Amino acid sequence: MHIEHVAIWTKDLENMKTFYEKYFNVSSTELYHNKKTGFRSYFLSFDSGSRLELTSKQHLSNRVADSLGYTHLAISVGTKEDVDAYVEKFLADGFPLLNGPRTTGDGYYEAVIQDPEGNLIELTTD
Repeated sequence: MHIEHVAIWTKDLENMKTFYEKYFNVSSTELYHNKKTGFRSYFLSFDSGSRLELTSKQHLSNRVADSLGYTHLAISVGTKEDVDAYVEKFLADGFPLLNGPRTTGDGYYEAVIQDPEGNLIELTTD
């Protein structure tokens, strides 16, 4: 058993797709568009086989900031040096570093950044 994919609602589907392609070398499906409902999505595939679905819909209500649910997406980028290199890349491109890099109490080496729409991404080691 494994998680097949995680889906994220987005405001700017194309910008989010470009972000994940640029920083995480994902491959994307063609745009899926249900004209009846206004739903649009891309599936982004990582080299490991895991997938992220970016979704958007006309007239999507704003998510309540303090709602329960999704907390962060953890992406293993390799070694401690790889985490540090990703942090430098994100900082150089103007993305805020929210936490780390640091070794957590449970032994992970990680840093936390945000994607263009504020979703938390935990960059971690294998």
